[in-house]
Amino acid sequence: MTTDATAPSPIDPVKLDKLAEVAVKVGLGLQPGQNLFLTAPIVALPLVRRITEHAYKAGAGLVTPFFSDEAMTLARFRYAPDESFDRATGWLYDGIAKAFAENTARLAIVGDNPMLLSGEDPGKVARANKANSVAYQPALEKIAGFDINWNIVAFPGASWAAQVFPGEDEATAVGRLADAIFAASRVDAGDPVAAWAAHNAALNTRTRWLNERRFSALHFKGPGTDLTIGLADDHEWQGGASKAKNGIVCNPNIPTEEVFTTPHAHRVDGYVRSTKPLSHQGTLIDNIAVTFAGGRIVDATASRGAEVLNKVLDTDEGARRLGEVALVPHSSPISKSGILFYNTLFDENASCHIALGQCYSKCFLDGAKLTPDEIAAKGGNKSFIHIDWMIGSDEIDIDGVGADGSRTAVFRKGEWA
Repeated sequence: MTTDATAPSPIDPVKLDKLAEVAVKVGLGLQPGQNLFLTAPIVALPLVRRITEHAYKAGAGLVTPFFSDEAMTLARFRYAPDESFDRATGWLYDGIAKAFAENTARLAIVGDNPMLLSGEDPGKVARANKANSVAYQPALEKIAGFDINWNIVAFPGASWAAQVFPGEDEATAVGRLADAIFAASRVDAGDPVAAWAAHNAALNTRTRWLNERRFSALHFKGPGTDLTIGLADDHEWQGGASKAKNGIVCNPNIPTEEVFTTPHAHRVDGYVRSTKPLSHQGTLIDNIAVTFAGGRIVDATASRGAEVLNKVLDTDEGARRLGEVALVPHSSPISKSGILFYNTLFDENASCHIALGQCYSKCFLDGAKLTPDEIAAKGGNKSFIHIDWMIGSDEIDIDGVGADGSRTAVFRKGEWA
């Protein structure tokens, strides 16, 4: 498809600049002198340029961007030798981990086609994903451990927009996706920074209530779902803005509507099915249905992407156990938009969800002081992966279960009770 380079962009430049400002000031809380490592698809260059400008205005020491390209990614899967798919750029990931250890902030921009690899060999996709997950582990530990301030935002790439709004011409699709991103990211407000402060306060009210109750488990009940998720010992609910171990307050996800905590890796039992498709590394996995016993997935099916799902589950021992459970009301702005984004950053904020794999150490009382062994002893999971998928709807009820077996209504028909 060719586009007219002289045609005006369908992306509002004022709102794009506001998104960049929110990413730096709210998402990262970037501090004077702090370096920033940034990854993005090449199509997101307009946003990268604005973020770089706002970062330096905030006093950034050095902004270092790394770009990806859909055509180059596809070239690997179509022409690379077979052994390529068991390799990853370990030297780069080692450098990223070193940068994080030196207090470099992390910002990721998403915007690629969520279905990019859907036509490629799922075996190669799974192998490449595993190789990257293993190589990235030292850096992932810094993110999952919340050692540094980090953030994810989105840019409306044309190929992504075509998936979300099929049948529309490119400009219309990109414009609609841009508007949806801006609305969900709260940059439509006259003062987006103030709007985020108010939103974070509301999320804090939810986390405070949950932390006061000290539930030992959550029970999810609805069509295709009867699941008890035991919560880790000394778990702590988080949501919205949080303080990283480096003392900087940041919003890791923009947008965000969730409050979340750490399940006990060995105390999850029952069955659950997904309520939205999962777009994972360019593959769509739909109608996921799994059964847990003793915290571990013992059976898993999907109507689409089942081969990729099962290879993900075989990544390591922790891949079949949970690292996160999150609560999102069905009436969240993203849910009410009626848009399926095919992107976890957005779709997880339309629905309650769970995550396979690595837990977040910050979701424990005094989590910053705990060693990996202490986190494991409290029920925290360890894995090379962390993959969120959606299980909430307007048909799901959730009870909080006390240590004495008492039950408290938390959600009814997808809403806070």
